[in-house]
Amino acid sequence: MSDLDVAHSADDLIDALRADVRAGLTAEQKWLPAKWFYDARGSELFERITALPEYYPTRSEREVLGREAVEIAEVTSARTLVELGSGSSEKTRLLLDALIGHGSLETFVPLDVSASALAEATTAIAGDYPGLAVRGVVGDFTAHLDLLPGDRPRLVAFLGGTIGNFLPADRLTFLRSVRGVLDAGEWLLLGTDLVKDEATLVRAYDDAAGVTAEFDRNVLRVINAGLGANFDPGAFEHVAHWDPVHEWIEMRLRARVRQVVRIPGADLEVSFAEGEHIRTEISAKFRQAKVGDELTAAGFTAVRWWTDARSRYGVTLARAAD
Repeated sequence: MSDLDVAHSADDLIDALRADVRAGLTAEQKWLPAKWFYDARGSELFERITALPEYYPTRSEREVLGREAVEIAEVTSARTLVELGSGSSEKTRLLLDALIGHGSLETFVPLDVSASALAEATTAIAGDYPGLAVRGVVGDFTAHLDLLPGDRPRLVAFLGGTIGNFLPADRLTFLRSVRGVLDAGEWLLLGTDLVKDEATLVRAYDDAAGVTAEFDRNVLRVINAGLGANFDPGAFEHVAHWDPVHEWIEMRLRARVRQVVRIPGADLEVSFAEGEHIRTEISAKFRQAKVGDELTAAGFTAVRWWTDARSRYGVTLARAAD
């Protein structure tokens, strides 16, 4: 069976979008949070990205989970699997199969900001796993962790390298918030993309088919739909830039021409110079020591570390410390 809990309403979403647009587009260096890529169209575009030849993280993570899911189940004996930012939950099936095979799993709790993507995923999972209780939560994993249901011990899966979308201070705050809802001895499974050569990284975020560019511009369509703005997405070009100092990819939208955009729902009129950027995403890349240090600072102990065969991607199993 499956249920869908709504942690925030459509009005809440618009209020959050309005606040982020006001903060980001009035800053000296304009920015927008990556979470606003993900309406129904954005979720579909991202699923297409994960299948692109240039985009290795999804395949690399799936390789690790396929190889190590049984050990994850044996170590955690989780009764509840929580997935943050679940999307289609396709990779999670590897964990579900292993935990059900281990005999411990009772409940699956996917949390995602996109109600449409979550409804589709929970229906599919419930249909394919008829003995599993599926409780989807429509919400923001930076704000609604305390609403997550499920019996202990719980395993929280935060996959896809999404942890890299946080700035370092926000990353620590988020990891501490996850630790705050877990009891000592419960579990976090964390996916992290690893530092590698610049060419491979840039290609992964600027594919030849232009799917990532459309995904990037989708944030403007979300603002148009939610706040009545008049962005012309075609007036912005997608840019993927590797920052070797911070060791992260920045996705940006660069104004092709000088323009003024009206956003009635945020009571804003925003001017763009030709060539001016909006930073729409950072995607930090990690080294094993850095992952361990950040987990320790947040109150976790890393107990397992795995990579794919090419050492492009890391998966860490961490225990909530006493």
